[in-house]
Amino acid sequence: MLRTHDLQFKYTGSTVLDFPNILCQKGESWLVLGQSGSGKTTLLHLLGGLLPPTSGTIEVGGTNIAQLSPSQLDQFRGKHIGIIFQQAHFIRALTVGENLKVAQQLAGLPIDMGKVTTFLERLNIGDKINKKTDELSVGEKQRVAIARALINQPAIILADEPTSALDDKNCNEVVQLLEEQAAAVEATLLVVTHDGRLKDKFSNQILMG
Repeated sequence: MLRTHDLQFKYTGSTVLDFPNILCQKGESWLVLGQSGSGKTTLLHLLGGLLPPTSGTIEVGGTNIAQLSPSQLDQFRGKHIGIIFQQAHFIRALTVGENLKVAQQLAGLPIDMGKVTTFLERLNIGDKINKKTDELSVGEKQRVAIARALINQPAIILADEPTSALDDKNCNEVVQLLEEQAAAVEATLLVVTHDGRLKDKFSNQILMG
């Protein structure tokens, strides 16, 4: 479950951003839709614990993440929040499988190569486990990013503009993939985008000005 209340954030020298109150239940899929500059990526970074709110609360499964210390927040995020960034960031020196192992380690969890293999196979990239990420296509990198976000079976999956650079066919495939994988681990999925094609694909929506 994801809940926010009276959430605000202020960048130095800018006006205060006010965000709508959010209540996303376990297993639900939500779309945050807004034009560039509306604050939607800032909202995603707040929900993922990457930015501290200026005021207000962010609860993930009943834990107010704004009250956690930096080290507590790092471990909590690793275990309970999966983030898919617009541009995937991998450790280039490592293989696909090793990048997923690092995600387990950073969360303070035991390394489970069986789970790594299972997630990659579920996303039809099991044969890429020993490849370096630079050797992958854009679509394959995207699937690895999804696998990394899901590997620790988080309660919340946050996706930042996952379809903005894709054609219609791949856009539909990625949305379906995200929803299927979120449902498989009973996670709450929240997609942040300005891509109007997604408006008819999610019944739960938050519109930002």
